[in-house]
Amino acid sequence: MKNVLLFIGLSLVTVTAFAQKKNVSAAERISKEAKPNYDEARNLIKSALEDPETKNDAKTWYVAGKIEDKQFTDENMKQILGQQPNEPVMYEALANSLPHFMKAYELDQLPNEKGKVKPRFAKSILGTLSANHVYYLNGGAYYFDQRDYRKACNFFEQYLEISDSPFFRGEKISEKDSSYMIVQFYLAVASTQLDDSEMAIRNLKRAKDTPYRQNEVYQYLCYEYEQIQDSVNLEKTLEEGLAVFPDSSYYLLHLISLYISSNRDEQALQHLNTAITRDPNNSDLYQAMGSVYESKKDYTKAEESYLKAVEIAPESPTALSNIGRVYYNQGVVKLAEANLISDATLYNQEKGVAKELFKKALPYFEKAYKTNPDERQYMVALRGIYYNLDMGEKFAEIEAKMNQ
Repeated sequence: MKNVLLFIGLSLVTVTAFAQKKNVSAAERISKEAKPNYDEARNLIKSALEDPETKNDAKTWYVAGKIEDKQFTDENMKQILGQQPNEPVMYEALANSLPHFMKAYELDQLPNEKGKVKPRFAKSILGTLSANHVYYLNGGAYYFDQRDYRKACNFFEQYLEISDSPFFRGEKISEKDSSYMIVQFYLAVASTQLDDSEMAIRNLKRAKDTPYRQNEVYQYLCYEYEQIQDSVNLEKTLEEGLAVFPDSSYYLLHLISLYISSNRDEQALQHLNTAITRDPNNSDLYQAMGSVYESKKDYTKAEESYLKAVEIAPESPTALSNIGRVYYNQGVVKLAEANLISDATLYNQEKGVAKELFKKALPYFEKAYKTNPDERQYMVALRGIYYNLDMGEKFAEIEAKMNQ
């Protein structure tokens, strides 16, 4: 009885394996038809891909890839003939073909029962992937334009996977040419749109050493580090960016901001002095230097820096308000000190110093306000100045404006 049961069990395994191989052959036959029933072919091959007797057979995966490739080719041919293809169907088939072909190639390289490697499908797979390579770029571009960044990333990743595959080592398809660099860049950019900083950082780091829109990649990478509050890698990336793009104010100003926020004023000043030597007519650099000295309460040097910024950019409301703020804040401090003095003579003397500082601040804030009349901080400063200089009419005017 035991031998009979064993025989029946072995027969079931043989019959099942035979059935799945028939499914593979049937699916392959359907894929070669002029108008294949793709749903039927996929259902047949799906069961073979899951069955233990056929899922490790290179042919099973090869046929699965050919089914997808045939549907892609049919839709793509419409495009070649000037007809409108079903692009979602076309690109979905293309995306599905690669993992099947890659698995088929991997299994095809395994030794047979005699220990010999005799690939059956490798040449066909490599030829198909080589011919289709550029369409993975097109698929990524299609979904990028549709703002489906997840699918765009998938296509760009598949393009790079083919290029980087050891299967193509030494072939033209593996060259890191301009198309490769473009795909790296757009994969990184698409990643930044997915609210997945880990993925974005991984792809940006991959692209940052490629000479294609490298400056943008560095800035995207800095942004991602800011989002996850990784100040260590942010600083490292800013310093790298500054070394690669010394003429860009982005890295310098962000580094200065980082140094100021961490109380490293001397490093900020060192970078600023170097940058000003290279670009002495950059108003932003003098404004940044002024902000460092202002934070150190070295108002003399802050004034000197801000005045230089205004000299270079006399219409800049930011430069104007910066120098105005230095005078205004010193005036406020002097006024507070005067209010603590009981001696009338000394009080009037200190109050007079405060008024002179408010007078120095006045023209800068008035010009800044005229340039940008909707900026509330300029109104607040002017209201304080008008009040302390007893300019009642002007005070009432700006007060009315602020209350609107």
